[in-house]
Amino acid sequence: MELEFFGAAGEVTGSCHILRVGGATLLLDCGMIQGGRNSEERNAEAFPFRAEDIDAVVLSHAHLDHSGRLPLLVKRGFNGPIHTHNASKDLAAVLLADSAHLQRSIVRRANRWRAKKDKPLLQELYASEDAEQTLEQMQGHRYATWLRVTDNVRVRFHDSGHIMGSAIVELELTEQNLTKTLVFSGDLGQYDTPILEDPSVLERADLVLMESTYGGRSHRSRDDTLIELGEILRAAAKEGGNLLIPAFAVGRSQELLYQFGKHFDDWNMQGWEIYLDSPMAIKTTEIYWRYPHLYDEEATKLSLTMNPMPSLPNLRMSRSAEDSKRLKKKTSGCIFIAGSGMCNGGRILHHFRNNLHLPKTRVLFTGYQAPHSLGRRIIDGADEVRIHGKPCEVQAKVATVGGFSAHGDADDLSRWYKGFTNTPPLFLVHGDPKAGAALRDQFEREHGTRVTLAEPGLTLDLSALA
Repeated sequence: MELEFFGAAGEVTGSCHILRVGGATLLLDCGMIQGGRNSEERNAEAFPFRAEDIDAVVLSHAHLDHSGRLPLLVKRGFNGPIHTHNASKDLAAVLLADSAHLQRSIVRRANRWRAKKDKPLLQELYASEDAEQTLEQMQGHRYATWLRVTDNVRVRFHDSGHIMGSAIVELELTEQNLTKTLVFSGDLGQYDTPILEDPSVLERADLVLMESTYGGRSHRSRDDTLIELGEILRAAAKEGGNLLIPAFAVGRSQELLYQFGKHFDDWNMQGWEIYLDSPMAIKTTEIYWRYPHLYDEEATKLSLTMNPMPSLPNLRMSRSAEDSKRLKKKTSGCIFIAGSGMCNGGRILHHFRNNLHLPKTRVLFTGYQAPHSLGRRIIDGADEVRIHGKPCEVQAKVATVGGFSAHGDADDLSRWYKGFTNTPPLFLVHGDPKAGAALRDQFEREHGTRVTLAEPGLTLDLSALA
């Protein structure tokens, strides 16, 4: 009975942990590494196991840094079940198909240049058929219902409040008449986030794996964030240009639309043309409205008067490439919400090329931008960036609003952990070393618990847990 750390140990993305119980081998997540300069090469590297030896995967939620290498796992020989929440299965169908399409586009573009330079051509990480096969192996489940994954492992999903269908994973492990409970937090959402419920409270575990993305940091309050967003919208309207919002297709886009609808009059939203320029975000929004039984109390009440949510008469859905291309002619009065959230691909890049050089343009970042990513360079004040291999001057005004993060901050994580009555030992994953160290110090001070920062290759004997 052992747990080995592999991905998102000492860094934020690439979530993947290896669990061996009773002769079976399971994976907790199989995510994509995102944002780094060598992320493409790292994603293509061999796994520290044979894909065909994995008996099952338990997926906490659909975000690509947790699900994005599942098609590669399948391509390399994994043919077992992938267990997740029903909504996560629906969202994964959208995200993995888009990921395969995006990789193909990136590789084709890169290979045109490589062919001219007589350089070796790149290969796609996986193809659309691999993503389709992955969905064939995926099984959806409800919250709070036990399922048997192997003879020695039972799993139960609990709402983590991060995105629709996101889960805290509770695992009951049995080997040689010994039973241990392992809790994997997945990604934990903020408390009092619109649409979603707060993270579920669990009372007991023998070991907890917890994310630490915002260790040592506190988000701006929700009220202050909304005040700031309203101010940014009014300033952008006064400037007369376009407002560009790189937004994650899953979670962030839906919350922005929700807030635009809720504050339609207060923020004078009627003066804008609002474009959701992302087929993936459009499909995701439709999935969100498919699960009203998972809404929090406020969203449930609002949904009774808005069908479907949100009520935005000036919202346009740009589904096709032709729809998106037509937006190039619009130089003022438009809000473009487009992916990707970290600006490493997608339609937001075209909006950047068309608008970043204009002083009247505003760019609003509402989420985490990884080191070395395009979004991070823009936030850090670059005068010029490269988009699709070409230089692009940055004259636009840039703003960040951190309160919309789908991740809980250090106080949210502490609040969630406080629900455990037995103060279980804690291993921190899904965060950089600085964030992990800050959170470790906070938890040792506040809770008196044993906290360890996970590292790749670190293996724990779970049967030896006190």
